[in-house]
Amino acid sequence: MYHKEKSIPIKNSASALYNNLGVLRIAPRRLTYFTVVHANVVNMVSSSWDGLDCSHRQLQSKEPNVATSASLIMQAAFCSLQSRELLVVTSQKGIQMYESDGSIMVYWHALDTPETTTAQAVFARGISAVPENYICVGVSSGSILVFDVPSKGTNISLSEVLDEHKESITDMASECSGSQECIADLVSADDGGNLCVWKSGEEFQLLHKIHGFDMSCSSVKLWKGTVVAGYGTGQIRLYEAVTGILHAEVNAHARWINSLDIAPFSGLLLSAAEDSLVRVWHLNLTPETNSVEIAHLHNECVTDTQICGAKFCDNDGYAFAVTGYDLGEIIRYTQT
Repeated sequence: MYHKEKSIPIKNSASALYNNLGVLRIAPRRLTYFTVVHANVVNMVSSSWDGLDCSHRQLQSKEPNVATSASLIMQAAFCSLQSRELLVVTSQKGIQMYESDGSIMVYWHALDTPETTTAQAVFARGISAVPENYICVGVSSGSILVFDVPSKGTNISLSEVLDEHKESITDMASECSGSQECIADLVSADDGGNLCVWKSGEEFQLLHKIHGFDMSCSSVKLWKGTVVAGYGTGQIRLYEAVTGILHAEVNAHARWINSLDIAPFSGLLLSAAEDSLVRVWHLNLTPETNSVEIAHLHNECVTDTQICGAKFCDNDGYAFAVTGYDLGEIIRYTQT
């Protein structure tokens, strides 16, 4: 179903973080932007669709006006809003927002650090754009910061803090099917495997809380009212977002799942784990019975590689890319 294409080199290898790959397709210029985190650096690659022409940029996590404050980066993700696209970088120090090509930093938000030394690390992780003009970022305390983003300029503001989670946020996702009628449009996950389903607006509403199993939910997606969650057990669970009803549970991988992604137009689901396997599934929603089915379609084994990130490169799932720990390249696959 898929075959391997020419790999894209990166300046540094990928850190052993989950969801460690960002992808943004620039259709008018036939380019794809990729981001991969390595320690305190974001490696950004602009690649032509055939992978032959590449240009590189590196972003460092530095607090504004302080030259020596480099800190470990936890995640880099592209956020596509109605009127603009931003690259959001989270670290132990705070949250940076850049123009999508990484050229200009438009916003910096410093994290609150405790006055007394505690055993718990402070960091931000879990990034999602929410229609129409919000970007949500999770932090280690379990809070979710909601930023109101104008259509242009740097006048970004923190509009709300959501405090339902009691453990560190691991991942967040917004509704990706393009439906304007969805009731739930944001899902957040934490280290205890708990999921919170939200309705965005001037004030975000908690619709439902799905309790975990004391096993971290490392990656989560939301598609046509269905929450797709990947866990440290290697399992994938499908829940109805609004009610929390479990539709399906799949023993998808032998080890920790590090990344999930959905191609919204086709319903293809990508899962990648520490067992060196990338798997492609198909989700089928039956509105009459309000049920979701999942079917396995394809396997790719990235031999001797701890996979850190996997993303579709387009909305149909025609191509996907994979990163691995200590791997100095982005591996690409396209449909045959």
